[in-house]
Amino acid sequence: MNALVLLLAGGIGSRLNSLVGHRAKPAVPFGGIYRIIDFSLSNVMNSGLKKVGVLTQYKPLSLMAHIGSGEAWDFTGRTRGVKILPPRTGEKDSDWYKGTADAIRQNIDFIKSNPSDQVVLLSGDHIYMMDFDAMLSYHQHKEADVTIGMMVVPKSQIHQFGAGIVDAENRIIDWEEKPKEPKTNLASMGIYIFDTKYLLKTLERDRKEVDFGMHIIPRAIEKDRVFAYPFYGYWRDVGTIQSYWETNMEIIRENSEISPEEWGIQPNPAYGDRPMDRAPSRFVNGCSVTSSLISAGCVIEGTVENSVLSPGVKVEKGAVVTNSIIFDDGVIGKDAKVDLAICDKRVRIGDGAVIGNSDNMTVVNKKFPTHLYTGITLVGKEAHIPAGAGIGRNCIVDFGFAEKDFNGSLQLGDGESV
Repeated sequence: MNALVLLLAGGIGSRLNSLVGHRAKPAVPFGGIYRIIDFSLSNVMNSGLKKVGVLTQYKPLSLMAHIGSGEAWDFTGRTRGVKILPPRTGEKDSDWYKGTADAIRQNIDFIKSNPSDQVVLLSGDHIYMMDFDAMLSYHQHKEADVTIGMMVVPKSQIHQFGAGIVDAENRIIDWEEKPKEPKTNLASMGIYIFDTKYLLKTLERDRKEVDFGMHIIPRAIEKDRVFAYPFYGYWRDVGTIQSYWETNMEIIRENSEISPEEWGIQPNPAYGDRPMDRAPSRFVNGCSVTSSLISAGCVIEGTVENSVLSPGVKVEKGAVVTNSIIFDDGVIGKDAKVDLAICDKRVRIGDGAVIGNSDNMTVVNKKFPTHLYTGITLVGKEAHIPAGAGIGRNCIVDFGFAEKDFNGSLQLGDGESV
């Protein structure tokens, strides 16, 4: 297929809280050795598509470094490639992308300089496996101007998505963007295919139309051929702390639907901490590991249950890690306990410290009640929790936190932030 891929990877992703304090949402680590964007890039690679533009904006440096030349996903060569497309910013914030359609509009020159029959628009922040080649064939068969990847979700979740009502031929006849009282349970996956000529004409028509879901798609449904492409596989939006934690936990669940290795999801082995160059994990006599994902370079002396550990994590003697996600090079000290927590890179939990030292899951985070409300505690990048400290449920410990920041007490109550 002669299709050009544009991957939207510039969103703030603020609901992920401290996980996006120092990186773009698509660059957040996932499942031990991956970044979230690895799923979209690998799907493109596995579908045989060759030209990709990645639209960045918010804190893009680690994302840009991770993508690099695109070699990890075979996007190098005379006829293939990946190009980073930052916003054409001036001196004002208002010069940044105003919406998804505005982001594509600002890169019309990239579309024109890479001739194609279709443009595939993707988000860089979903966990899924999909064959875009099959979707392109469907788009051509329907003689569609626009095709939207859609799947059935519970009606209780539809308010998070664009929602489409279709006829017997899967043509979309009505559209609701994030409806409070939905008429349908068919949700947009944020995956679009446009005929290139149609897309260019649409973007050049009205510069006030800055968003696909809010402006472009409803107008197209009224006048043009817009079809739903039904998707029945695994797809998750990991835009909240709760969904991010749940999706990581699904990897280690027996008979799980998610299997990055079987899907052919490719990380970048040459980036950052180079997970592929780590020594094998070491399991010391007396340790206990159950229902967990342990990445290369980990050293386990204590107990790990129902958790996901990225490369280089050390769990010292007597330490217990349960229901948690620990990023690269974290250290869980002797006799420490970590339960229901997400610890960012290079976190150190001191000897005997306890993360999740309360049975009360109902006290939501006071600063971010819609982010942390199920008992999960966030420990920011390079934070050091001193020996003997106690951290409650639904807490936030900020980037670089150290003992001096405790203001005398080594206890942090449920729902507090420091």
